[in-house]
Amino acid sequence: MPNDPNKPQDNARSTGSTDFLPARPERSSSVGDILLREKLVNVKQLEEAERVRASGENVTHTLAKLGYLEESQLINFLSRQYGVPSINLDEMEISDDVIKLVTKDVAQRHKLVPIARQGAILIVAMSDPGNIYAMDDIKFLTGLNVEVVVASETSIIAALERYYGKTDYDDALRTVFSEIAEMDGGTAEYIDEEDEEDLDHLREATEEAPVVRLVNMILVDAVNRQASDIHIEAYEKDFRVRYRMDGVLYEIMKPPLKLRNAITSRLKIMAQLDIAERRLPQDGRIRIVMGRQKEVDFRVSVLPCLFGEKVVLRILDKSALNLDLGVIGFEERPLKYFREAIHQPWGMVLVTGPTGSGKTTTLYSALSELNTPKDNISTAEDPVEMNIPGVNQVHVREEIGLSFAAALRSFLRQDPDIIMVGEIRDFETAETAVKAALTGHLVLSTLHTNDAPSTVNRLLNMGVEPFLLTATLNLIAAQRLVRRICKECREPIEVPTKTLLELGFTEEEAATVVPMKGKGCRVCNDTGYKGRTGLYEIMPIFDELKEYILQGYSALELKREAVRLGMMTLRMAGLAKVKAGATTIDEVVRVTRAD
Repeated sequence: MPNDPNKPQDNARSTGSTDFLPARPERSSSVGDILLREKLVNVKQLEEAERVRASGENVTHTLAKLGYLEESQLINFLSRQYGVPSINLDEMEISDDVIKLVTKDVAQRHKLVPIARQGAILIVAMSDPGNIYAMDDIKFLTGLNVEVVVASETSIIAALERYYGKTDYDDALRTVFSEIAEMDGGTAEYIDEEDEEDLDHLREATEEAPVVRLVNMILVDAVNRQASDIHIEAYEKDFRVRYRMDGVLYEIMKPPLKLRNAITSRLKIMAQLDIAERRLPQDGRIRIVMGRQKEVDFRVSVLPCLFGEKVVLRILDKSALNLDLGVIGFEERPLKYFREAIHQPWGMVLVTGPTGSGKTTTLYSALSELNTPKDNISTAEDPVEMNIPGVNQVHVREEIGLSFAAALRSFLRQDPDIIMVGEIRDFETAETAVKAALTGHLVLSTLHTNDAPSTVNRLLNMGVEPFLLTATLNLIAAQRLVRRICKECREPIEVPTKTLLELGFTEEEAATVVPMKGKGCRVCNDTGYKGRTGLYEIMPIFDELKEYILQGYSALELKREAVRLGMMTLRMAGLAKVKAGATTIDEVVRVTRAD
Protein backbone atom coordinates (compact mmCIF):
# COMPACT_ATOMS: atom_id res chain seq x y z
CA MET A 1 0.00 0.00 0.00
CA PRO A 2 1.50 3.37 -0.90
CA ASN A 3 2.42 5.63 2.03
CA ASP A 4 0.29 8.68 2.79
CA PRO A 5 2.60 11.66 3.41
CA ASN A 6 -0.13 13.38 5.45
CA LYS A 7 -0.31 10.60 8.07
CA PRO A 8 2.19 10.07 10.89
CA GLN A 9 4.27 6.93 10.40
CA ASP A 10 6.56 4.74 12.48
CA ASN A 11 7.67 2.34 9.82
CA ALA A 12 10.11 -0.51 10.29
CA ARG A 13 13.32 0.00 8.35
CA SER A 14 13.49 -3.00 6.06
CA THR A 15 15.29 -4.18 2.99
CA GLY A 16 11.96 -5.45 1.61
CA SER A 17 8.93 -3.67 0.20
CA THR A 18 6.67 -1.53 2.39
CA ASP A 19 3.62 -2.46 0.33
CA PHE A 20 2.09 -4.58 3.09
CA LEU A 21 -1.60 -4.45 2.34
CA PRO A 22 -2.79 -6.29 -0.80
CA ALA A 23 -6.32 -7.54 -1.15
CA ARG A 24 -7.01 -11.05 0.07
CA PRO A 25 -8.34 -13.58 -2.43
CA GLU A 26 -11.24 -15.84 -1.62
CA ARG A 27 -10.29 -19.44 -0.84
CA SER A 28 -12.64 -22.17 -1.97
CA SER A 29 -10.49 -25.30 -1.43
CA SER A 30 -9.15 -26.71 1.81
CA VAL A 31 -5.50 -26.13 2.67
CA GLY A 32 -4.79 -29.86 2.31
CA ASP A 33 -6.32 -29.97 -1.19
CA ILE A 34 -4.21 -27.01 -2.29
CA LEU A 35 -1.01 -28.56 -0.89
CA LEU A 36 -1.76 -31.77 -2.79
CA ARG A 37 -2.65 -29.90 -5.97
CA GLU A 38 0.61 -27.95 -5.85
CA LYS A 39 2.51 -31.23 -5.14
CA LEU A 40 4.10 -29.80 -2.00
CA VAL A 41 3.12 -32.95 -0.07
CA ASN A 42 1.64 -36.33 -0.89
CA VAL A 43 -1.52 -37.97 0.45
CA LYS A 44 0.34 -40.13 2.98
CA GLN A 45 2.22 -37.16 4.43
CA LEU A 46 -1.00 -35.16 4.74
CA GLU A 47 -2.77 -38.06 6.47
CA GLU A 48 0.13 -38.43 8.89
CA ALA A 49 0.04 -34.70 9.72
CA GLU A 50 -3.73 -34.83 10.29
CA ARG A 51 -3.26 -37.81 12.60
CA VAL A 52 -0.50 -36.39 14.84
CA ARG A 53 -1.27 -32.68 14.87
CA ALA A 54 -2.21 -31.11 18.19
CA SER A 55 -5.74 -29.84 18.75
CA GLY A 56 -6.11 -26.40 17.19
CA GLU A 57 -2.77 -26.54 15.37
CA ASN A 58 -2.69 -25.61 11.68
CA VAL A 59 -1.97 -28.63 9.48
CA THR A 60 0.65 -26.66 7.53
CA HIS A 61 2.71 -26.10 10.69
CA THR A 62 2.42 -29.80 11.59
CA LEU A 63 3.74 -30.70 8.12
CA ALA A 64 6.69 -28.35 8.69
CA LYS A 65 7.43 -29.88 12.12
CA LEU A 66 7.38 -33.36 10.59
CA GLY A 67 9.86 -32.22 7.94
CA TYR A 68 7.48 -32.68 5.01
CA LEU A 69 7.59 -28.93 4.23
CA GLU A 70 10.67 -26.71 4.34
CA GLU A 71 10.16 -23.53 6.36
CA SER A 72 10.72 -21.46 3.21
CA GLN A 73 8.12 -23.54 1.32
CA LEU A 74 5.65 -23.07 4.17
CA ILE A 75 6.12 -19.29 4.24
CA ASN A 76 5.74 -18.99 0.44
CA PHE A 77 2.63 -21.19 0.53
CA LEU A 78 0.98 -19.23 3.35
CA SER A 79 1.81 -15.97 1.58
CA ARG A 80 0.03 -17.14 -1.58
CA GLN A 81 -2.81 -18.82 0.28
CA TYR A 82 -3.75 -15.82 2.40
CA GLY A 83 -2.72 -13.16 -0.10
CA VAL A 84 -0.28 -11.46 2.29
CA PRO A 85 3.41 -10.61 1.82
CA SER A 86 6.18 -12.65 3.41
CA ILE A 87 9.07 -10.95 5.20
CA ASN A 88 12.39 -11.79 6.82
CA LEU A 89 12.36 -10.41 10.36
CA ASP A 90 16.13 -10.90 10.70
CA GLU A 91 16.63 -8.13 8.11
CA MET A 92 14.36 -5.66 9.90
CA GLU A 93 14.86 -3.09 12.62
CA ILE A 94 11.64 -2.31 14.46
CA SER A 95 11.21 0.91 16.43
CA ASP A 96 10.53 0.82 20.19
CA ASP A 97 7.35 2.87 19.72
CA VAL A 98 5.85 0.12 17.56
CA ILE A 99 6.94 -2.69 19.90
CA LYS A 100 5.29 -0.91 22.87
CA LEU A 101 1.91 -1.04 21.14
CA VAL A 102 1.62 -4.78 21.92
CA THR A 103 2.41 -6.13 25.38
CA LYS A 104 4.92 -8.92 25.90
CA ASP A 105 2.40 -11.50 27.15
CA VAL A 106 0.04 -10.94 24.19
CA ALA A 107 2.89 -11.11 21.65
CA GLN A 108 4.23 -14.33 23.18
CA ARG A 109 0.80 -15.92 23.57
CA HIS A 110 -0.07 -15.44 19.89
CA LYS A 111 3.53 -15.68 18.58
CA LEU A 112 3.43 -12.40 16.70
CA VAL A 113 5.54 -9.26 16.40
CA PRO A 114 4.27 -5.74 15.52
CA ILE A 115 6.58 -4.38 12.83
CA ALA A 116 5.14 -1.05 11.64
CA ARG A 117 2.35 1.46 12.10
CA GLN A 118 0.77 3.28 9.17
CA GLY A 119 -1.69 5.77 10.58
CA ALA A 120 -4.58 3.80 12.10
CA ILE A 121 -3.20 0.49 10.78
CA LEU A 122 -0.81 -1.77 12.72
CA ILE A 123 1.14 -4.26 10.63
CA VAL A 124 1.88 -7.50 12.47
CA ALA A 125 4.16 -10.42 11.53
CA MET A 126 2.67 -13.85 12.28
CA SER A 127 3.54 -17.45 11.43
CA ASP A 128 -0.19 -18.28 11.12
CA PRO A 129 -1.94 -15.51 9.15
CA GLY A 130 -5.24 -17.36 9.57
CA ASN A 131 -5.36 -16.78 13.33
CA ILE A 132 -8.30 -14.36 13.45
CA TYR A 133 -8.46 -14.55 17.25
CA ALA A 134 -5.00 -13.01 17.52
CA MET A 135 -5.96 -10.21 15.13
CA ASP A 136 -9.16 -9.51 17.10
CA ASP A 137 -7.16 -9.35 20.35
CA ILE A 138 -4.66 -6.88 18.90
CA LYS A 139 -7.41 -4.73 17.42
CA PHE A 140 -9.27 -4.63 20.76
CA LEU A 141 -6.16 -3.85 22.84
CA THR A 142 -4.62 -1.22 20.53
CA GLY A 143 -7.70 0.33 18.93
CA LEU A 144 -5.95 0.00 15.56
CA ASN A 145 -6.89 -1.91 12.44
CA VAL A 146 -4.62 -4.92 11.94
CA GLU A 147 -2.98 -6.13 8.74
CA VAL A 148 -0.83 -9.26 8.67
CA VAL A 149 2.40 -10.29 7.00
CA VAL A 150 3.76 -13.82 7.29
CA ALA A 151 7.17 -14.75 8.76
CA SER A 152 8.75 -18.02 9.88
CA GLU A 153 8.04 -19.23 13.40
CA THR A 154 11.79 -19.44 14.07
CA SER A 155 12.35 -15.79 13.18
CA ILE A 156 9.31 -14.69 15.22
CA ILE A 157 10.60 -16.47 18.34
CA ALA A 158 14.02 -14.86 17.82
CA ALA A 159 12.38 -11.43 17.37
CA LEU A 160 10.31 -11.90 20.55
CA GLU A 161 13.51 -12.50 22.50
CA ARG A 162 15.28 -9.61 20.78
CA TYR A 163 12.59 -6.96 21.32
CA TYR A 164 10.78 -8.17 24.43
CA GLY A 165 13.72 -9.61 26.33
CA LYS A 166 13.94 -13.09 27.77
CA THR A 167 10.96 -15.40 27.71
CA ASP A 168 8.51 -15.94 30.54
CA TYR A 169 10.32 -19.20 31.27
CA ASP A 170 13.51 -17.35 32.23
CA ASP A 171 11.57 -14.90 34.42
CA ALA A 172 9.74 -17.75 36.13
CA LEU A 173 13.00 -19.64 36.62
CA ARG A 174 14.57 -16.67 38.40
CA THR A 175 11.50 -16.42 40.64
CA VAL A 176 11.63 -20.13 41.50
CA PHE A 177 15.33 -19.96 42.36
CA SER A 178 14.78 -16.96 44.61
CA GLU A 179 12.01 -18.90 46.40
CA ILE A 180 14.31 -21.91 46.68
CA ALA A 181 17.07 -19.73 48.11
CA GLU A 182 14.65 -18.54 50.80
CA MET A 183 13.62 -22.12 51.55
CA ASP A 184 17.27 -23.15 51.64
CA GLY A 185 18.42 -20.24 53.78
CA GLY A 186 20.60 -19.10 50.89
CA THR A 187 22.98 -22.06 51.29
CA ALA A 188 23.59 -25.41 49.63
CA GLU A 189 25.35 -27.89 51.90
CA TYR A 190 26.45 -31.49 51.38
CA ILE A 191 24.15 -34.10 52.93
CA ASP A 192 25.85 -37.30 54.04
CA GLU A 193 24.16 -40.31 52.43
CA GLU A 194 24.15 -42.03 55.82
CA ASP A 195 21.72 -39.37 57.08
CA GLU A 196 18.44 -40.82 55.84
CA GLU A 197 15.68 -38.24 55.50
CA ASP A 198 12.34 -38.95 57.09
CA LEU A 199 10.01 -40.12 54.30
CA ASP A 200 7.10 -37.99 55.50
CA HIS A 201 9.35 -34.93 55.50
CA LEU A 202 10.60 -35.84 52.02
CA ARG A 203 7.04 -36.21 50.69
CA GLU A 204 6.20 -32.79 52.08
CA ALA A 205 9.29 -31.32 50.40
CA THR A 206 8.25 -32.75 47.03
CA GLU A 207 4.94 -30.91 47.29
CA GLU A 208 6.57 -27.51 48.00
CA ALA A 209 5.48 -25.07 45.27
CA PRO A 210 9.02 -24.06 44.17
CA VAL A 211 10.12 -27.69 43.79
CA VAL A 212 6.97 -28.62 41.84
CA ARG A 213 7.34 -25.60 39.55
CA LEU A 214 11.06 -26.19 39.00
CA VAL A 215 10.52 -29.82 37.97
CA ASN A 216 7.61 -28.89 35.68
CA MET A 217 9.67 -26.11 34.09
CA ILE A 218 12.61 -28.46 33.46
CA LEU A 219 10.32 -30.91 31.63
CA VAL A 220 8.58 -28.23 29.54
CA ASP A 221 11.81 -26.39 28.74
CA ALA A 222 13.49 -29.58 27.52
CA VAL A 223 10.57 -30.27 25.15
CA ASN A 224 10.62 -26.67 23.87
CA ARG A 225 14.35 -26.92 23.19
CA GLN A 226 13.76 -30.20 21.29
CA ALA A 227 16.05 -32.12 23.65
CA SER A 228 16.05 -35.93 23.43
CA ASP A 229 17.11 -36.63 27.04
CA ILE A 230 17.29 -34.92 30.45
CA HIS A 231 20.11 -35.88 32.85
CA ILE A 232 19.71 -34.95 36.53
CA GLU A 233 22.93 -35.82 38.35
CA ALA A 234 24.13 -35.56 41.97
CA TYR A 235 27.82 -35.39 42.92
CA GLU A 236 29.59 -34.85 46.23
CA LYS A 237 29.34 -31.06 46.16
CA ASP A 238 27.46 -30.43 42.96
CA PHE A 239 23.99 -30.99 41.45
CA ARG A 240 23.33 -30.32 37.79
CA VAL A 241 20.75 -30.66 35.01
CA ARG A 242 21.88 -31.39 31.46
CA TYR A 243 19.93 -31.75 28.19
CA ARG A 244 21.00 -33.83 25.21
CA MET A 245 20.31 -31.74 22.12
CA ASP A 246 21.22 -33.00 18.64
CA GLY A 247 23.17 -35.83 20.26
CA VAL A 248 25.36 -33.63 22.50
CA LEU A 249 24.92 -32.93 26.24
CA TYR A 250 24.71 -29.30 27.43
CA GLU A 251 24.66 -28.16 31.06
CA ILE A 252 21.50 -26.11 31.64
CA MET A 253 21.34 -25.32 35.35
CA LYS A 254 22.67 -26.15 38.83
CA PRO A 255 19.85 -26.32 41.40
CA PRO A 256 20.82 -26.14 45.10
CA LEU A 257 22.43 -29.40 46.26
CA LYS A 258 20.14 -29.59 49.28
CA LEU A 259 17.14 -30.11 46.97
CA ARG A 260 18.52 -33.15 45.16
CA ASN A 261 16.40 -35.68 47.11
CA ALA A 262 13.25 -33.52 46.84
CA ILE A 263 13.66 -33.12 43.06
CA THR A 264 14.45 -36.82 42.54
CA SER A 265 11.52 -37.86 44.72
CA ARG A 266 9.18 -35.48 42.87
CA LEU A 267 10.11 -37.16 39.59
CA LYS A 268 9.63 -40.60 41.17
CA ILE A 269 6.14 -39.64 42.35
CA MET A 270 5.26 -38.36 38.86
CA ALA A 271 6.55 -41.65 37.37
CA GLN A 272 4.68 -43.70 40.02
CA LEU A 273 7.90 -45.16 41.47
CA ASP A 274 8.80 -46.03 45.09
CA ILE A 275 10.41 -43.00 46.74
CA ALA A 276 11.56 -45.16 49.68
CA GLU A 277 13.69 -47.37 47.42
CA ARG A 278 17.12 -45.81 46.85
CA ARG A 279 19.29 -48.90 46.54
CA LEU A 280 17.94 -50.42 43.33
CA PRO A 281 17.40 -49.02 39.81
CA GLN A 282 13.81 -48.17 38.89
CA ASP A 283 12.06 -47.46 35.59
CA GLY A 284 8.83 -45.58 34.99
CA ARG A 285 6.98 -43.21 32.73
CA ILE A 286 5.63 -39.65 32.94
CA ARG A 287 3.03 -38.21 30.60
CA ILE A 288 2.34 -34.48 30.46
CA VAL A 289 -0.06 -32.46 28.34
CA MET A 290 1.37 -29.25 26.90
CA GLY A 291 -0.47 -26.47 25.07
CA ARG A 292 -3.24 -27.40 22.65
CA GLN A 293 -3.55 -30.93 24.00
CA LYS A 294 -0.04 -31.92 22.92
CA GLU A 295 0.96 -35.08 24.81
CA VAL A 296 4.61 -35.82 25.60
CA ASP A 297 5.89 -39.00 27.26
CA PHE A 298 9.06 -39.21 29.37
CA ARG A 299 10.73 -42.59 29.91
CA VAL A 300 12.25 -42.35 33.40
CA SER A 301 15.29 -44.31 34.60
CA VAL A 302 16.57 -43.91 38.19
CA LEU A 303 20.04 -45.27 39.03
CA PRO A 304 21.63 -45.28 42.52
CA CYS A 305 25.09 -43.67 42.37
CA LEU A 306 27.77 -42.84 44.96
CA PHE A 307 26.36 -39.46 46.04
CA GLY A 308 22.68 -39.89 45.25
CA GLU A 309 20.40 -41.11 42.50
CA LYS A 310 20.88 -40.15 38.88
CA VAL A 311 17.66 -39.64 36.91
CA VAL A 312 17.61 -39.79 33.10
CA LEU A 313 14.42 -38.98 31.22
CA ARG A 314 14.10 -39.95 27.55
CA ILE A 315 11.69 -37.56 25.83
CA LEU A 316 9.18 -39.15 23.48
CA ASP A 317 7.55 -36.26 21.64
CA LYS A 318 5.27 -37.71 18.96
CA SER A 319 4.78 -34.35 17.27
CA ALA A 320 8.55 -34.07 16.67
CA LEU A 321 8.93 -37.61 15.32
CA ASN A 322 9.35 -37.91 11.56
CA LEU A 323 8.16 -41.25 10.17
CA ASP A 324 8.83 -40.76 6.46
CA LEU A 325 11.65 -42.93 5.06
CA GLY A 326 12.22 -40.34 2.35
CA VAL A 327 13.33 -37.56 4.70
CA ILE A 328 15.32 -39.23 7.52
CA GLY A 329 18.61 -39.31 5.63
CA PHE A 330 18.66 -42.16 3.11
CA GLU A 331 20.58 -41.64 -0.12
CA GLU A 332 18.61 -42.48 -3.26
CA ARG A 333 20.01 -45.93 -4.11
CA PRO A 334 20.18 -47.24 -0.50
CA LEU A 335 16.57 -46.10 0.02
CA LYS A 336 15.53 -48.08 -3.07
CA TYR A 337 17.24 -51.20 -1.67
CA PHE A 338 15.64 -50.72 1.77
CA ARG A 339 12.13 -50.21 0.40
CA GLU A 340 12.45 -53.29 -1.83
CA ALA A 341 13.50 -55.36 1.20
CA ILE A 342 10.66 -54.29 3.51
CA HIS A 343 8.08 -54.89 0.79
CA GLN A 344 9.13 -58.53 0.33
CA PRO A 345 6.45 -61.03 1.43
CA TRP A 346 8.85 -62.77 3.86
CA GLY A 347 12.39 -62.67 5.19
CA MET A 348 14.36 -60.61 7.72
CA VAL A 349 15.41 -56.96 7.63
CA LEU A 350 17.87 -56.05 10.40
CA VAL A 351 18.83 -52.55 11.54
CA THR A 352 22.07 -52.25 13.53
CA GLY A 353 23.95 -49.56 15.38
CA PRO A 354 24.76 -48.32 18.90
CA THR A 355 22.21 -46.98 21.37
CA GLY A 356 20.86 -43.61 20.26
CA SER A 357 21.66 -44.08 16.56
CA GLY A 358 18.03 -43.82 15.41
CA LYS A 359 17.25 -47.51 14.88
CA THR A 360 13.78 -47.24 16.43
CA THR A 361 12.87 -44.29 14.21
CA THR A 362 13.94 -46.25 11.12
CA LEU A 363 11.86 -49.27 12.15
CA TYR A 364 8.83 -47.11 13.02
CA SER A 365 9.18 -45.39 9.63
CA ALA A 366 9.22 -48.77 7.91
CA LEU A 367 6.16 -49.91 9.89
CA SER A 368 4.37 -46.66 9.07
CA GLU A 369 4.92 -47.32 5.37
CA LEU A 370 3.82 -50.98 5.67
CA ASN A 371 0.82 -50.27 7.91
CA THR A 372 -2.31 -51.02 5.86
CA PRO A 373 -5.68 -52.52 6.85
CA LYS A 374 -4.94 -55.71 4.91
CA ASP A 375 -1.88 -56.66 7.00
CA ASN A 376 -1.66 -57.94 10.60
CA ILE A 377 1.36 -56.26 12.22
CA SER A 378 2.63 -57.13 15.71
CA THR A 379 5.62 -55.69 17.60
CA ALA A 380 7.53 -56.66 20.76
CA GLU A 381 9.29 -53.62 22.23
CA ASP A 382 11.15 -52.66 25.39
CA PRO A 383 9.61 -50.17 25.93
CA VAL A 384 6.90 -49.15 23.46
CA GLU A 385 8.15 -45.67 22.52
CA MET A 386 5.26 -44.55 20.34
CA ASN A 387 1.76 -45.80 19.74
CA ILE A 388 1.08 -46.56 16.06
CA PRO A 389 -2.67 -46.94 15.31
CA GLY A 390 -3.34 -50.23 13.51
CA VAL A 391 -0.26 -51.99 14.94
CA ASN A 392 -0.50 -54.50 17.83
CA GLN A 393 2.31 -53.45 20.19
CA VAL A 394 3.52 -55.54 23.14
CA HIS A 395 5.63 -54.13 25.99
CA VAL A 396 8.28 -56.74 26.87
CA ARG A 397 8.60 -57.43 30.62
CA GLU A 398 11.43 -59.85 31.34
CA GLU A 399 10.68 -59.92 35.09
CA ILE A 400 7.38 -61.76 34.52
CA GLY A 401 8.63 -63.99 31.70
CA LEU A 402 7.37 -61.88 28.78
CA SER A 403 10.65 -61.84 26.85
CA PHE A 404 11.22 -61.03 23.17
CA ALA A 405 11.34 -64.76 22.41
CA ALA A 406 8.12 -65.46 24.35
CA ALA A 407 6.29 -62.59 22.62
CA LEU A 408 7.58 -63.75 19.23
CA ARG A 409 6.37 -67.31 19.82
CA SER A 410 2.95 -65.96 20.75
CA PHE A 411 2.87 -63.76 17.62
CA LEU A 412 3.24 -66.86 15.45
CA ARG A 413 -0.07 -68.14 16.86
CA GLN A 414 -1.79 -64.83 16.01
CA ASP A 415 -1.81 -65.17 12.20
CA PRO A 416 0.74 -62.36 11.59
CA ASP A 417 1.93 -60.87 8.31
CA ILE A 418 4.65 -58.56 9.64
CA ILE A 419 6.52 -58.89 12.95
CA MET A 420 8.86 -56.42 14.60
CA VAL A 421 11.15 -57.57 17.40
CA GLY A 422 12.72 -54.68 19.31
CA GLU A 423 16.09 -56.41 19.67
CA ILE A 424 17.67 -59.83 19.02
CA ARG A 425 19.68 -60.41 22.20
CA ASP A 426 20.14 -64.18 22.37
CA PHE A 427 20.02 -67.42 20.41
CA GLU A 428 16.42 -68.18 21.42
CA THR A 429 15.12 -64.90 19.98
CA ALA A 430 17.33 -65.21 16.87
CA GLU A 431 16.18 -68.80 16.25
CA THR A 432 12.49 -67.91 16.62
CA ALA A 433 12.90 -64.87 14.32
CA VAL A 434 14.57 -67.03 11.66
CA LYS A 435 11.80 -69.63 11.90
CA ALA A 436 9.18 -66.87 11.53
CA ALA A 437 10.93 -65.59 8.40
CA LEU A 438 11.16 -69.13 7.01
CA THR A 439 7.44 -69.71 7.46
CA GLY A 440 6.31 -66.79 5.33
CA HIS A 441 6.48 -63.74 7.61
CA LEU A 442 8.36 -60.47 7.25
CA VAL A 443 10.49 -59.90 10.37
CA LEU A 444 12.04 -56.54 11.30
CA SER A 445 14.51 -56.30 14.17
CA THR A 446 17.68 -54.67 15.54
CA LEU A 447 21.10 -55.77 16.76
CA HIS A 448 24.03 -53.97 18.32
CA THR A 449 26.91 -54.24 15.83
CA ASN A 450 29.31 -51.70 14.37
CA ASP A 451 28.48 -52.19 10.69
CA ALA A 452 26.30 -54.24 8.37
CA PRO A 453 28.78 -57.04 7.43
CA SER A 454 29.69 -57.80 11.07
CA THR A 455 25.99 -58.49 11.78
CA VAL A 456 26.32 -61.78 9.90
CA ASN A 457 29.19 -62.90 12.16
CA ARG A 458 27.21 -61.85 15.24
CA LEU A 459 24.27 -64.05 14.26
CA LEU A 460 26.59 -66.95 13.42
CA ASN A 461 28.27 -66.58 16.83
CA MET A 462 24.81 -66.71 18.47
CA GLY A 463 24.41 -70.16 16.91
CA VAL A 464 22.26 -69.48 13.83
CA GLU A 465 23.19 -71.85 10.98
CA PRO A 466 24.68 -70.23 7.83
CA PHE A 467 22.14 -71.90 5.52
CA LEU A 468 19.27 -70.46 7.61
CA LEU A 469 20.74 -66.95 7.35
CA THR A 470 21.09 -67.10 3.59
CA ALA A 471 17.53 -68.40 3.29
CA THR A 472 15.99 -65.64 5.41
CA LEU A 473 18.09 -62.45 5.34
CA ASN A 474 16.79 -59.80 2.93
CA LEU A 475 18.91 -56.85 4.00
CA ILE A 476 21.05 -55.44 6.82
CA ALA A 477 21.15 -51.70 7.53
CA ALA A 478 23.76 -50.09 9.78
CA GLN A 479 23.20 -46.48 10.78
CA ARG A 480 24.52 -43.46 12.70
CA LEU A 481 23.20 -39.96 13.38
CA VAL A 482 25.12 -36.77 12.54
CA ARG A 483 24.19 -33.18 13.32
CA ARG A 484 22.88 -31.02 10.49
CA ILE A 485 24.56 -27.72 9.69
CA CYS A 486 22.33 -24.78 10.67
CA LYS A 487 20.75 -23.42 7.48
CA GLU A 488 20.73 -19.87 8.83
CA CYS A 489 24.49 -19.52 9.42
CA ARG A 490 26.26 -22.08 7.26
CA GLU A 491 29.20 -20.92 5.19
CA PRO A 492 31.89 -22.57 3.03
CA ILE A 493 35.27 -23.37 4.57
CA GLU A 494 38.70 -24.10 3.14
CA VAL A 495 39.93 -27.69 3.54
CA PRO A 496 43.28 -28.89 2.10
CA THR A 497 42.96 -31.32 -0.81
CA LYS A 498 45.23 -33.77 1.03
CA THR A 499 42.78 -33.90 3.95
CA LEU A 500 39.84 -34.53 1.61
CA LEU A 501 41.70 -37.39 -0.07
CA GLU A 502 42.55 -38.93 3.32
CA LEU A 503 38.88 -38.79 4.29
CA GLY A 504 37.93 -40.92 1.29
CA PHE A 505 37.04 -38.44 -1.47
CA THR A 506 38.30 -39.28 -4.96
CA GLU A 507 40.66 -36.81 -6.65
CA GLU A 508 37.80 -35.61 -8.87
CA GLU A 509 35.50 -35.10 -5.85
CA ALA A 510 38.24 -33.37 -3.83
CA ALA A 511 38.67 -30.83 -6.63
CA THR A 512 34.98 -29.89 -6.68
CA VAL A 513 33.55 -30.44 -3.18
CA VAL A 514 32.88 -27.32 -1.07
CA PRO A 515 32.68 -28.32 2.65
CA MET A 516 30.36 -26.21 4.81
CA LYS A 517 30.28 -25.28 8.48
CA GLY A 518 27.89 -23.29 10.69
CA LYS A 519 29.45 -20.20 12.26
CA GLY A 520 26.79 -20.04 15.02
CA CYS A 521 23.68 -17.88 15.36
CA ARG A 522 20.55 -17.39 17.48
CA VAL A 523 18.66 -20.13 15.69
CA CYS A 524 21.24 -22.83 16.58
CA ASN A 525 22.26 -21.39 19.99
CA ASP A 526 25.69 -20.57 18.52
CA THR A 527 26.52 -24.26 17.97
CA GLY A 528 26.49 -24.18 14.16
CA TYR A 529 24.17 -27.22 14.13
CA LYS A 530 20.38 -27.61 14.09
CA GLY A 531 18.75 -31.05 13.97
CA ARG A 532 20.16 -34.42 12.96
CA THR A 533 20.11 -36.70 9.94
CA GLY A 534 20.95 -40.36 9.40
CA LEU A 535 23.89 -42.07 7.72
CA TYR A 536 22.94 -45.49 6.34
CA GLU A 537 25.04 -48.48 5.28
CA ILE A 538 22.58 -50.66 3.37
CA MET A 539 23.70 -54.20 2.53
CA PRO A 540 21.20 -56.24 0.48
CA ILE A 541 22.01 -59.96 0.69
CA PHE A 542 22.94 -60.52 -2.96
CA ASP A 543 23.48 -64.08 -4.24
CA GLU A 544 27.25 -63.51 -4.25
CA LEU A 545 27.12 -62.57 -0.54
CA LYS A 546 25.09 -65.70 0.24
CA GLU A 547 27.93 -67.77 -1.19
CA TYR A 548 30.43 -65.87 0.99
CA ILE A 549 28.28 -66.53 4.10
CA LEU A 550 27.95 -70.27 3.33
CA GLN A 551 31.72 -70.54 2.83
CA GLY A 552 32.47 -68.81 6.16
CA TYR A 553 34.15 -65.63 4.90
CA SER A 554 35.11 -62.93 7.44
CA ALA A 555 33.24 -59.65 7.95
CA LEU A 556 36.05 -57.76 6.19
CA GLU A 557 35.78 -59.98 3.12
CA LEU A 558 31.99 -59.65 3.16
CA LYS A 559 32.38 -55.86 3.28
CA ARG A 560 34.78 -55.78 0.31
CA GLU A 561 32.43 -57.90 -1.79
CA ALA A 562 29.40 -55.83 -0.77
CA VAL A 563 31.19 -52.59 -1.73
CA ARG A 564 32.13 -54.16 -5.07
CA LEU A 565 28.45 -54.96 -5.60
CA GLY A 566 27.44 -51.35 -4.89
CA MET A 567 27.05 -51.01 -1.10
CA MET A 568 27.60 -47.48 0.26
CA THR A 569 29.50 -47.67 3.57
CA LEU A 570 28.84 -45.40 6.54
CA ARG A 571 31.89 -43.29 5.65
CA MET A 572 30.71 -43.02 2.02
CA ALA A 573 27.25 -41.95 3.21
CA GLY A 574 28.88 -39.33 5.45
CA LEU A 575 30.98 -37.94 2.60
CA ALA A 576 27.84 -37.73 0.45
CA LYS A 577 26.26 -35.59 3.20
CA VAL A 578 29.37 -33.36 3.25
CA LYS A 579 29.14 -32.93 -0.54
CA ALA A 580 25.47 -31.98 -0.19
CA GLY A 581 26.29 -29.39 2.51
CA ALA A 582 24.13 -31.22 5.09
CA THR A 583 26.82 -31.91 7.70
CA THR A 584 30.45 -31.18 8.49
CA ILE A 585 33.63 -33.18 8.05
CA ASP A 586 34.08 -33.15 11.85
CA GLU A 587 30.71 -34.86 12.34
CA VAL A 588 31.47 -37.57 9.77
CA VAL A 589 34.86 -38.27 11.37
CA ARG A 590 33.21 -38.37 14.82
CA VAL A 591 30.74 -41.17 13.99
CA THR A 592 32.36 -43.23 11.20
CA ARG A 593 35.61 -45.09 10.59
CA ALA A 594 37.71 -44.89 7.46
CA ASP A 595 37.14 -47.64 4.89
